[in-house]
Amino acid sequence: MSDTGATLWFTGLSGAGKSTIARIVEAELGERGLRVEVLDGDVVRTNLSKGLGFSKEDRDTNIRRIAFVADLLSRNGVVAITAAISPYREIRDEARRTMGDRFVEVFVKASVEECARRDVKGLYEKAMRGEIKEFTGVSDPYEEPVDPEVVCDTESETPEESAAKVMAFLESRVGAAA
Repeated sequence: MSDTGATLWFTGLSGAGKSTIARIVEAELGERGLRVEVLDGDVVRTNLSKGLGFSKEDRDTNIRRIAFVADLLSRNGVVAITAAISPYREIRDEARRTMGDRFVEVFVKASVEECARRDVKGLYEKAMRGEIKEFTGVSDPYEEPVDPEVVCDTESETPEESAAKVMAFLESRVGAAA
């Protein structure tokens, strides 16, 4: 994998642990001498997708932008790690078709109840009261992956255990640890 890039596509509800696991994997891959970039959903929305709302069309545009950048990076030998909710299966599948074998879907699984419990910003509480419209998992759908390469169940695993599952998959598939 040192010459060939990849995209690790972390998907899951807000608060599931995508960014936390992504940062651990980023550090591990960096220690192995690989070029790595993290495309965090919150950061992308502040910069690349500024001005987009949360309608289905805007969400699709946001994810297509992330996929475009991830594809560019991974085609050029970088391991791109995306950490965005990416709630719609159709757009994730579109990214998979674009990147082919370079695409690795990582489902960061946690229940809405657990994500709400972890939520320090109180977003789930506001969404459940109807104060936030189009909130994924509450008033807007989240379509779980059908056949992800890796499932990280953050209700039963530590972030480190989840990151180790991602690394083990990479090692078995492309020799990332070599």
